[in-house]
Amino acid sequence: MPEDIVTNEQLVADFPEWTVEKIANKVGINQRHVVKCDETAVDMAEKAAKKLFDENHINPLDIDFVLLCTQSPDYFLPTSACVLHKRLGLSINTGALDYNLGCSGYIYGLSIAKGLLFGGIAKNVLLITAETYSKYLHPKDKGNRTIFGDAATATLVSLEGKWEIGEFSLGTDGNGVNNLIVRTGGAKYHQRMNDLVFDENGNPISSDYLYMNGSEIFNFTIDVVPPLVDDVLQKNKLEKDDINLYVFHQANKYMINFLRRKLKIEEEKFYIYLSQVGNTVSSTIPIALYEAEKGKKGLKGNVLLAGFGVGYSWGGTILISK
Repeated sequence: MPEDIVTNEQLVADFPEWTVEKIANKVGINQRHVVKCDETAVDMAEKAAKKLFDENHINPLDIDFVLLCTQSPDYFLPTSACVLHKRLGLSINTGALDYNLGCSGYIYGLSIAKGLLFGGIAKNVLLITAETYSKYLHPKDKGNRTIFGDAATATLVSLEGKWEIGEFSLGTDGNGVNNLIVRTGGAKYHQRMNDLVFDENGNPISSDYLYMNGSEIFNFTIDVVPPLVDDVLQKNKLEKDDINLYVFHQANKYMINFLRRKLKIEEEKFYIYLSQVGNTVSSTIPIALYEAEKGKKGLKGNVLLAGFGVGYSWGGTILISK
């Protein structure tokens, strides 16, 4: 997590029409971490990887593939995973690549890592998620500033471990690309458009900053997630009662609780870790797993993971404790 924190009290100072309680009740977030101006996703990724190495006594030279999930690369080129490779002092025989995905990114990373292992291409895959959405938010965007936080996570996926990765369900609907987007900065619209306007509610709309159509994202989510969960269960030959814990992408409190009720999942089987970090995009699921592991009950049995969001893109799998 970056050191700088934005609390609800600070947001209320910028947006006096809000209250601390309203933000907490609406999105379930009390604070979010944000990077400094000169801090990047690779900076966070480096710290997360080194923390993983230190806590688990992992030799960096044993890593033979790096996967970096980010929509906040340091450069157009080279690949940020190559920058990270140098900083971590990995072997020159290590493969490294970026992939650009948002809230489903951790699930996709697990699927790629599993493919590398089962294909005999790698034995120890370092899966990193790192995102700095705060750099894409307009200062007056009160909606998105309450939701998103910056973070990075690191996971070792290897042929030996305490969890088995099950079968996957993955999906995409490119019809939703315009509902969560930063239009400028890429090759299509490289230069800023400077087309800022404000809607009837005072929310900024600009091609140069992150735009999210909240109602369309919500509708997409409630349409695809229930069938996703059913498909994951079917592919893994499991029933709902076989699942010990559900860990969904931590979008916001209202959305994920709506999904829990729609799917008729008991509260004690539904893990939420959102209030202290916010929506950290591809990092929400691994952060939740890390916190659940530290909790009183720990992690055990079958854990169903589901990620969904920008793209539209979604994916799910099962972690099975050994």
